[in-house]
Amino acid sequence: MMHPRRWAARLALLLLPWLAPLVQAMEVPSVAAASSLQFVFPELVAAYRDETGNDVRVNFGASGNLSRQILQQAPFELFLSADEANVRVLEEAGLTEGASRVYAVGRLVWLQARGRGALPSAEAPLEAVREALAAFEDGAGRPRLALANPEHAPYGVAARQALRHAGLWAPTAGLRVLGENVSQAARFALADEARGGLVAYSLALAPRVAEHADHVLIPADWHAPLVQRMALIDGAGEGARAFYAWLQGVQARAILARRGFQPPARDDAS
Repeated sequence: MMHPRRWAARLALLLLPWLAPLVQAMEVPSVAAASSLQFVFPELVAAYRDETGNDVRVNFGASGNLSRQILQQAPFELFLSADEANVRVLEEAGLTEGASRVYAVGRLVWLQARGRGALPSAEAPLEAVREALAAFEDGAGRPRLALANPEHAPYGVAARQALRHAGLWAPTAGLRVLGENVSQAARFALADEARGGLVAYSLALAPRVAEHADHVLIPADWHAPLVQRMALIDGAGEGARAFYAWLQGVQARAILARRGFQPPARDDAS
């Protein structure tokens, strides 16, 4: 009769081919990422996988909502916010590990479906909003204006600031439709009843959006800078640490730049 210890060793060897994939799957980091990254993130993960052989699991959402989930102990290991404030909240709560990093600076655009009227000029990028407001006041329908909810989406905050800059925030109260996040706002902007919307530049450049829509950049000084910061969450594993480091490298920044994000104005760690 085989000794129990020897039998256990042989059983472990027999099970190893089936157990190995399970062990590897547990090491895939869980990442929370702002919705403005929805179309660029697959490219980032693919490049990371090609270079390292490692994978990443990601959940997208409004930065404020993701931050609240982490405060409530959601099992994320890395958080990429569309702003700095939601990372600072986690830092103050003692839920981050090490230094956080600015990974990109976003831009806001006016987005509209192709053929939905004249595209505003760079000099007057919100002219379509004024046209929609005039049509509404004349009783010619209610063309919707889409933006992300400013209560928890940084791009929604920037949209509100841009509309206020142009004197259009209060007058458009009856026309605005709010997306839960900026990705949903982009879908609302292209809906049949919408004149357009204010969304992330990165979403406007996505091939499946650009195929059917046009956009114009909103001047950067019409709203607070969309400085996007990321941080490791306390207890993050080695997989999350490796991906966090890779995102600070040349290849990741080149991909982000190609998809509408400016490089960090400063390479700080704080």
